[in-house]
Amino acid sequence: MSEAEWLPIVFVGLMGLAVLLYAILDGYDLGVGLLLPNDNEAQRDRMIASIGPFWDANETWLVLAIGLLLIAFPAAHSEIMLELYLPIAVMLSGLILRGVAFDFRAKVALDHKRTWDHVFRIGSLVTSLSQGYMLGLYVVGFEDSSSAFGFAALSAIGVTAAYAYIGAAWLVMKTEGELQIRAAKWGRRSGWCCLAGVLAVCAVNPVVNPAVFDKWFTFPYMLNMMMIPVTCLAMFAIVDRILARVPLPEDFGCWLPFVGAVLIFILCFQGLAFSFYPYIVPGKMDIWQAASAPESLMFILYGAVIVVPVILMYTAFSYRVFWGKATGLKYY
Repeated sequence: MSEAEWLPIVFVGLMGLAVLLYAILDGYDLGVGLLLPNDNEAQRDRMIASIGPFWDANETWLVLAIGLLLIAFPAAHSEIMLELYLPIAVMLSGLILRGVAFDFRAKVALDHKRTWDHVFRIGSLVTSLSQGYMLGLYVVGFEDSSSAFGFAALSAIGVTAAYAYIGAAWLVMKTEGELQIRAAKWGRRSGWCCLAGVLAVCAVNPVVNPAVFDKWFTFPYMLNMMMIPVTCLAMFAIVDRILARVPLPEDFGCWLPFVGAVLIFILCFQGLAFSFYPYIVPGKMDIWQAASAPESLMFILYGAVIVVPVILMYTAFSYRVFWGKATGLKYY
């Protein structure tokens, strides 16, 4: 296999890893922002404390994914940015709102703290909805029709529910007492909405993309790949049963809902990757058509071999340092 053939595969793999890690890591802290309650300041502080050491670094994976798309697949970057210019601008405004609110809630007078908590929640909602809307448009191949926009709106709600789901599971793992019980209830409700969104994508994706239908419903692929939706449904059921039993005796297995939610995210991502590979713009452009010159990709690969492991090690180290239950809120 020549460099022109295997280098695009390597880079689409790196980009997929960055997107998946972003969806999991920033997904749970967006979910915590969505779930901030109106009626309890102490719980809001504890929820913010649970994501405080991680939330800013989690967005590193989004920057890496967009950077890889730009430098490794410039033709696809232009096509996707052209189609998603407006929702990307909305997403960035949501991320800015979150960043400003996170810092300001610690510095303003107590009377205004709740206002900035509202802003943090709105920023989380705007970011989640815009990301889900973009995913919906991507699944329907950037089709310009009212049905496509309707599906994108449904996808926006589904992704927001998914972030609330993994955020609630994170809170079950990181908190105790009344807040943990409350998080388990949030997790069950958002899990049902998330399951409905996953089923909607599974139903619509093969219908609007004939190539996807052929992949999923052709032997022998069908027998092997059907394990993905079956396992995903089983994980939804298992997590729901665990959340229904919170608080668990001596907090045993409080991490299981979060691990289950992570597995669901991985399975859904695996299903989407299988559906669209080798296309990077569905039905229009594959990874070899969109890739930069092999010489450029080889030069970039030297940098990626250094940068990606460093980010992974930093991420693992930060989670190891702040392992355990969330404590009182502190701003450093």
